[in-house]
Amino acid sequence: MKKGNVYRIYPDKEQKTLLEQHFGATRFIYNRSLSIKNLMYDKFRINVTEIDLNNNLSSLKETFPWLKDINSQSLQQANRNLLTGFKNFFDGNGSFPTRKKKKDNHFSFQVPQNYQINLTASLIYLPKIGWMKIVIHRDFLSKEFIENNLVLKEVNGEKILDQKLNKEFRILKTLTVSRTLAGRYHVSILVEDNEPYPEPESFTEETTVGIDVGIKLFAVLSTGEVIENPKFLKRSLKKLVKLQRSVSRKQKGSKNRKKTVAKLAKHHQLIANQRNDYQHKVSMKIISENQAVCLEDLNVKGLVRNHCLAQSISDVGWSEFIRKLIYKAEWYGKTILRIGRFEASSKSCNVCGYKKDNLTLDIREWECPSCKTLHDRDLNASINIKKIALNNLNTAGTAGRAYGLTGISQRYEVGSHPF
Repeated sequence: MKKGNVYRIYPDKEQKTLLEQHFGATRFIYNRSLSIKNLMYDKFRINVTEIDLNNNLSSLKETFPWLKDINSQSLQQANRNLLTGFKNFFDGNGSFPTRKKKKDNHFSFQVPQNYQINLTASLIYLPKIGWMKIVIHRDFLSKEFIENNLVLKEVNGEKILDQKLNKEFRILKTLTVSRTLAGRYHVSILVEDNEPYPEPESFTEETTVGIDVGIKLFAVLSTGEVIENPKFLKRSLKKLVKLQRSVSRKQKGSKNRKKTVAKLAKHHQLIANQRNDYQHKVSMKIISENQAVCLEDLNVKGLVRNHCLAQSISDVGWSEFIRKLIYKAEWYGKTILRIGRFEASSKSCNVCGYKKDNLTLDIREWECPSCKTLHDRDLNASINIKKIALNNLNTAGTAGRAYGLTGISQRYEVGSHPF
């Protein structure tokens, strides 16, 4: 079973400079390799392989000497990520790879091997960068597992876990270093404990729950439980507007402007952390209390094109919440069932099946003309989602839809997500 855990690191001033160089260099190699691969195929119909791209790194280091200061494994990993992007595209699980831009604010690079973790002093060593403080707030592997399955070395009485010494066990996987807009540095440690994923537990109609996600309410369950939407972004809009206006008033390039931009970024980071924490708590509660969860396959990308709803949809974070439900279901042997996005879950009466075609978004309650049942829009939708999902499963006569990994959701490697 693969799992990733994210920890905060505290580099010094010199190490921050080295980290920024690694961010820029891996982005440079990715874009350079993308140009080469596209050019060779367009002009000569030649498919450039990973070996060809890695061999080209030697000549690039002669042309750009600053690349010699970068961990070579990280540069090679950039090429590997590019080819993975092409594979996902041709498999129908992603878009065509495009150039990475600094202004997109995605700062990360990967360290496939040769990193070390000082378990005694809470330090981490990255090649070409050195030792720095790390806050290990949760164990990425249990102490018993480390002692029984991995090799530890002792230096001055301190226990150090060296990835190189444990390479043959294939437990310590790739380490990813990233930086947020607020200037905080993190490492994500991916490990594989060689334990199989638990078999999905059997479920019945009573142990299955349907979920209808929304904007006014975060989610409504088919059991009648209502989960409120905390609206973290909306609650902070006034402060964000005030900070943004303060940034606009500062002279470009000034130190005061940089300080204000940092304050704005930290507040955005706070909102993202609040939303992430809330989604983890809600998803964990739902997974632990039910054997199967029924969801609707929403076209979130299409929905956010509506400028009237875009901010609210982004604030609630439907895609990320569903992603958390899916990988936690696999971790704990639970089942995710999906229904099509064009199913009339809100417009159909869950009692008699009557379909109300003229149901608009502003109507929160409606009475069925056929059976005279008064429906709450969201509760009715969640009940219908459960009914449709179970009916589809019985009709298919197979458990192949058990984790709901159909279509776009297959692009995620469920068990390797952080947190």
